[in-house]
Order: sequence, then C-alpha cells, then structure tokens
Amino acid sequence: MRELILSWDEFHRDVRALAARLRRLGRFVGVIGVSRGGLIPATIVARELEIRLVDTVCISLYDHQTKRAGEVLKRLDHDGNGWLVIDDLVDTGATGRLVRDLVPRAHFATVYAKPAGQPVVDTFEVEIAQEVWIHFPWDTGRAFTPPLAQNRDAGT
Repeated sequence: MRELILSWDEFHRDVRALAARLRRLGRFVGVIGVSRGGLIPATIVARELEIRLVDTVCISLYDHQTKRAGEVLKRLDHDGNGWLVIDDLVDTGATGRLVRDLVPRAHFATVYAKPAGQPVVDTFEVEIAQEVWIHFPWDTGRAFTPPLAQNRDAGT
C-alpha cells in the first residue's frame, strides 16, 4: 500500500479549494462535520463560507487502519435539508452510506475521494488512488530525517 503524508499547508489548501467549489453552489443552513476526521475541514469550510451553525454526526468505523462494523454514536434531529456535510475522505463509502441514512437531504462533500467511495458524495476536491493510505496532519508529528548519506538503505 502506498502512503500519502499531508502537511497542514497542503491540507488547508485543499480544504479552501473545496470551500471555493461549494461556495458556487449557493448558501447552506449549516455545516455538519463527520466526527472525527471531518471536524477540522468542517471548521475551515464553515469559516470560509461564513457559516456559524455547525453540528456533528459521530460515526465509529475505523481504528487506525482496521475497519469494523459501523456504529452511529450521535445522530441529528433533521433530514439535512439545506445542510452541508463535510468529511476528510471517502474511501469505500461505508461511513458515507451511514451518514446518508442519517441526513439524506444534505449535500455531502469530502476533501479527498477514492474511486470506490465517489458515488456516495456529491462533491469532492482531490481524487486519491484506492490503494493509497492518507496520513492526515493531525495523525503525524515532526521528526528528524537523517541525510541520505547516513542512510545505508536509501541507495545512491
């Protein structure tokens, strides 16, 4: 499996591009962030679109790289009409289908989308190959990288 390590700057750039795309669709009542990965992009999108009403749906489906049966931990009391749902990534679409069941009338957008999950969302910004695992900036930390000359496995 290939890996993509995103910096905060790259991620912020992609979320702002998504917000610009969504702005052309008109106004939304509010933003729903899909917990947990969608919370940061939902906040950025809400800021960029000047939306003050922000809510969450909470879904438990992943534990780092291990998938399990989806569980809805927090629901909403409406069908999503006029609302914008934001998540960081649609992978297989499993989380997205759970969210669609909760708020079927919402506009669903993700920053990143893999081919298997694309049919679940209405809008996405960046297509990612299915076999790529994304490391988001909140899941990584800075670390010293030794020079190539000190790494015998790096080759020359």
